[in-house]
Amino acid sequence: MTPEFWKNKKVFLTGHTGFKGSWFSSWLKKLGAEVTGYSLNPPTKPSLFELLDVKKGMEHIVGDIRDLEKLAEAISSTNPHIIIHMAAQSLVRLSYDQPVDTYMTNVIGTANLFEAVRTNPGDVRCVLNITSDKCYENREWERGYTENDAMGGYDPYSSSKGCAELVTSAYRRSFFNSERYKDHGISIASARAGNVIGGGDWAKDRLITDIMNSYLKGMSVEIRNPHAVRPWQHVLEPLSGYLSLCEHMWTDGTSYAEGWNFGPEIESAKTVSWIVEEIGKLLGEDFDWEIDKDPGPHEAKALYLDSTKAKERLDWSQQLSLEKTLEWIVDWYREYKSDGDLAKITNQQIADYQALAES
Repeated sequence: MTPEFWKNKKVFLTGHTGFKGSWFSSWLKKLGAEVTGYSLNPPTKPSLFELLDVKKGMEHIVGDIRDLEKLAEAISSTNPHIIIHMAAQSLVRLSYDQPVDTYMTNVIGTANLFEAVRTNPGDVRCVLNITSDKCYENREWERGYTENDAMGGYDPYSSSKGCAELVTSAYRRSFFNSERYKDHGISIASARAGNVIGGGDWAKDRLITDIMNSYLKGMSVEIRNPHAVRPWQHVLEPLSGYLSLCEHMWTDGTSYAEGWNFGPEIESAKTVSWIVEEIGKLLGEDFDWEIDKDPGPHEAKALYLDSTKAKERLDWSQQLSLEKTLEWIVDWYREYKSDGDLAKITNQQIADYQALAES
């Protein structure tokens, strides 16, 4: 990642009002980018977007990616250099309740974005579609999935992300083929990350949200699948990978227009119960948890990403241990509980992470 690269770059970011999008918007602004966000209103109350006043210092457009006409107009009028697509229905359990809406948002919304670029490319040079590690057909393997493994998905959410990858591949081959790069000048890639955690996540049915909501209320936390293993990583880890990938796409679009994994080291794959107990230790308080009697619909027991390609070709690597990640999260929520300066601690964690990445 090269911080000076982003100064004055015009970036169009979908999904900027969500947890991950709020962190990314804050970092991009800090790097000096001219950011336009296109998204629905914040999906949670409270929301990181509102707590940090993320819309300050950027262009904030409330819009639905399922609305092709409005999306195309927003891209055309702002004429960005780089588009990063993060808008999505991102919850597995909700996808069981709203499967059609999940597919409409995650699949048709992705097609709409590429169609808007295809019909009026303007100054667009790079498009990065953020999907999920769950895009892979999960066979509960011990090894990490590589970028060449098959797309799939058991539940509607996972399936929709596999579909979004196929849409990305189809548009890249049909309209933005690397062999014709001199004609269109646009590089398209996709990125998949593991279980992303960090301060300010209030989304329903996520572990950190459940733990911290219970902590803030002084209640016992109910855990659905205590023995499930996940590859946990701080939100800034994959974001740094996205930044690096966009930089490489800008300079050599034909070599990086592919799918990319940004997952943590295997040491960061821990059970849900381990995370709960470790956070309890960091809080230094009595912190009870119990198993939810209704674990809900099927969720994968384990899924790992092999990020060798990103390490070798992008020089990207995990900077924070899982223990340090959890320390940062606890520090963030302590600041929230004490009505502290959330923008300050968020920007400080971004600065500290960037210093680690540059060292």
